[in-house]
Amino acid sequence: MDVKPTLKVISRHQLKSGPGVTKGQTVQALVGHAELPTDRVRVAYATYEPGTVEALHWHPIEAFYFVTAGHAIVRDLEGNEYEVSAGSFIYAPPGIAGAHEWEVKEHLELVSFRASTESNRKLQFTVDKKTKRSFIDLDELARRGGVSFKSHY
Repeated sequence: MDVKPTLKVISRHQLKSGPGVTKGQTVQALVGHAELPTDRVRVAYATYEPGTVEALHWHPIEAFYFVTAGHAIVRDLEGNEYEVSAGSFIYAPPGIAGAHEWEVKEHLELVSFRASTESNRKLQFTVDKKTKRSFIDLDELARRGGVSFKSHY
């Protein structure tokens, strides 16, 4: 039997960075994208400039974040605040109950894990804090392939 290794070892410093969904955020796709496809998981390295605020939002899939450097305040749907720094992790279940908001106090770096590589499942819905209504920009919805879904019937 001839088995060829498929293991990949890559320095994140060799990868391209691009703007994130929030001004002040930069993202490096690690695995689960066109250059390094995976079956079920997408992992990225994100950095945030001090003062960056990512509005209250939720995802239709699980999200897990592991903070590697910096300091931020994370708020949940009810406005409860959690201080995070290197070594902290945040688990956001899918749906509005897992909504979260970031307020970056000091240059923040984290590893972000998503439970899907499908673009139309990686959507991010912003939440109005008063009404709890969710919305997404139509251009972002189209970019993620969420304008039309395959029928389940």
